[in-house]
Amino acid sequence: MQPDFIHPSGPHGGDHGVHPTTRRHFLRNCTAGVGAMALTELLATDGLAGAPARTGPGQTAPGHAVPRARNVIFLFMAGGPSQFEMFEDKPRLREFHGQAPPPSLMEGRRFAFLKGDETLLGAKPEFERAGQCGMPISELLPYHKTIADEVTWLRGMTTDVFNHGPAKLFMNSGFQAPGRPSMGSWLLYGLGSESADLPGFVVLQSGNRGPRAGNALWSSGFLPSSYQGVPFRGQGDPILNLRNPDGFDTDTQAHFLDGVQGLNRLRHDTVADPEIMTRIKAYEMAFRMQASAPELMDIAGESQATLDLYGVKPGQASFANNCLLARRLIERGTRFVQLYHTDWDHHGGRGEDLNVDHPRLCRETDQASAALVLDLKQRGLLEDTIVIWGGEFGRTPMGEVRATVGRDHHVDAFTMWIAGGGFKAGYIHGETDELGFGVVDGKVHVHDFHATLLHQLGINHERLTYRFQGRDFRLTDVHGHIVREVIA
Repeated sequence: MQPDFIHPSGPHGGDHGVHPTTRRHFLRNCTAGVGAMALTELLATDGLAGAPARTGPGQTAPGHAVPRARNVIFLFMAGGPSQFEMFEDKPRLREFHGQAPPPSLMEGRRFAFLKGDETLLGAKPEFERAGQCGMPISELLPYHKTIADEVTWLRGMTTDVFNHGPAKLFMNSGFQAPGRPSMGSWLLYGLGSESADLPGFVVLQSGNRGPRAGNALWSSGFLPSSYQGVPFRGQGDPILNLRNPDGFDTDTQAHFLDGVQGLNRLRHDTVADPEIMTRIKAYEMAFRMQASAPELMDIAGESQATLDLYGVKPGQASFANNCLLARRLIERGTRFVQLYHTDWDHHGGRGEDLNVDHPRLCRETDQASAALVLDLKQRGLLEDTIVIWGGEFGRTPMGEVRATVGRDHHVDAFTMWIAGGGFKAGYIHGETDELGFGVVDGKVHVHDFHATLLHQLGINHERLTYRFQGRDFRLTDVHGHIVREVIA
């Protein structure tokens, strides 16, 4: 059976009754750039203009089923946060601290840096059971304790890849090498975006550096580039050079856009290259964002209570500020917002001390992560929005032999949480063995995670496909099962 969401082969789109000469004549004779762009949008909305993509700005497409959610905010803790210091209270691990791990538990496992002489490492933070669900949460995350009954706790996450860049790609695209579309791009391709004035897929970054693998993490891969993520800055103009330079007034800009768009359309009519249409839409979006972006970034209208809830300090770029912007983006119709905060890679050593640097990152992210869930709930937005918290993998039960305390990468068991969008609130799914080496119940592989996420957005993961190089690709590749136990 032909998949529902399969991109047409050959030239993309068509004129559907509007002769190219007629359209070019109208565009050339529009005296205002806004008029030309308005016509383009009306034609696209009415299905009269050829387009390289299923949807354009402000346009949506139906999924396979009635969705439980419409938007996604992914709080990505880049570097692999340690579940043992936050969510996995392991008394037996503390009891056997300093001893060699059992050979039976080490057999067949892969690690990035361990050499074989490492010993078990018990966590120092104190834990308490939070909420009615009784989720063990450490003292490093006091604000997380306030949302224990609002989220689904995925304690049996597993992945296939133990190096940062490939593992981030795997979590985002279902494949460990660059070139595949990210999940945000897949959602835009499948469902479109309700926002006509802001990108449908926005990326916000905070921390001491960008995430490993860089912009490949929000790439559209082989999908048209109109579906790629757009990085925003956390303060000031979200995109550099968005404002007109001095002396370049609106009329001049309108004439410039008319000329450029006319040339682009002439070329598109000749070669039908979908990337030309992407370029046209990028110019139009940039024009609209000159008005919408400043309004988005202006948080002066937020109440002091809201700013205090997130811990936002106006004028400062931070993870807290980005969480507030994420809420404002989904309010304005953006489909997928992804926040990256670095660097959770605590092997031990300068800047990577598990007992010093890890608690600092907890302080930087704990309050705002919980605030986002609570703020969305009180505004009636959580039922339509999925909030995800997690990294590319977890950390090992053993410590590394380094200058200070740290843990290596661990792919066989780690913790994530997910809230809203029809997921069970206050539900703990998954359990690891007494030392935290592997999952003994409720395993959720990354492919299963993707399949379940798409399901809640009304998409059958086996039918969201795109033909490329003679094959139908999808986010879950040839894998993935819906984890129905976590669905309300």
